[in-house]
Amino acid sequence: MLNQNNPILVTGGCGFIGANFIIDWLETKTSSVINLDLLTYSGNQQTQLLLNKYPGYIFVQGDVCDAELVTKLLNKYKPSAIIHFAAETHVDKSIANPEIFIKTNIIGTFTLLEAVRKYLATLDQASQDSFRFLNVSTDEVYGTLDVTDKPFSEQHQYQPNNPYSASKASADHLVRAWYHTFGLPVITTHCSNNYGPLQYIDKFIPIIITNALQHRKIPIYGDGEQVRDWLYVKDHCQALRRCLESGKCGEHYNIGSKNESTNLQVVHNICQILDEISPPIIRQAAKINKYSDLICFVQDRPGHDRRYAIDAKKIQDELSWQPKESFVKGLAKTVQWYVANYREAGNAL
Repeated sequence: MLNQNNPILVTGGCGFIGANFIIDWLETKTSSVINLDLLTYSGNQQTQLLLNKYPGYIFVQGDVCDAELVTKLLNKYKPSAIIHFAAETHVDKSIANPEIFIKTNIIGTFTLLEAVRKYLATLDQASQDSFRFLNVSTDEVYGTLDVTDKPFSEQHQYQPNNPYSASKASADHLVRAWYHTFGLPVITTHCSNNYGPLQYIDKFIPIIITNALQHRKIPIYGDGEQVRDWLYVKDHCQALRRCLESGKCGEHYNIGSKNESTNLQVVHNICQILDEISPPIIRQAAKINKYSDLICFVQDRPGHDRRYAIDAKKIQDELSWQPKESFVKGLAKTVQWYVANYREAGNAL
């Protein structure tokens, strides 16, 4: 059982999921959070300003590949857990520049595991037993599914198809090896596509919303029939907390919400929401009748997985977790958040 009195160390906490997790944690827990983040392009200042408002939040700018810094933080703050979000995540960027994905996702994970191994040796037995290393992975390590295939289970073979998913799969294998070889108390989770507030604007749903609000073309890869299982980020955060509290060391847990939709369906849903909540003057200025008029199809990217789907039965049965947000309501909340923040930022999210 996780020690709730000691702080936790979050890596990559200025990113989309990490920031939402920290907010959720600080609003419901008494222990503080140390956030180690390099503040790359996706760790924006708006997110950092939001997190700084919370008591018990400690920010450290640094790299997970910096073994000296990681060791210093572990020895100074004595965290009861590491929640490892820090990763390069954009598939397109991994195709253009795979080297940084190898460094951050693989070497960074190795650095953390080694630092934790040495840190645990300095703790008493009770503290060792309660410590957890939560490795936040992705369903993309499993590869792709055909339309008629069963959703990914935890027993599905790893078949990564792009540099991003390959680097995450490599990190997962390191985590597994450090559990079996050194006995590190690790848990790995595999989530489906997340959406919600604070996501950086180069990701699929934010691009649709911000392009529409700026009256730019909304690009869709290929035929737009790629299928994803959409998970509201706050539901994901709740699942991660359940894994920390009651997850079994050495296990993998899939986290999904059975909200399968094609990319094209998601785009049309967002356009419909914007048609309803955006002032008519915006549409008139753009000389369009509805936001879906901005949709255009572009050449598909290399190695584009056709379908992801998650079987979350294990976490539901063993840890009593269920997603709470429907895709209809969650998507509406997300669009409303981006519309509000788009206007506040003067078109500079």
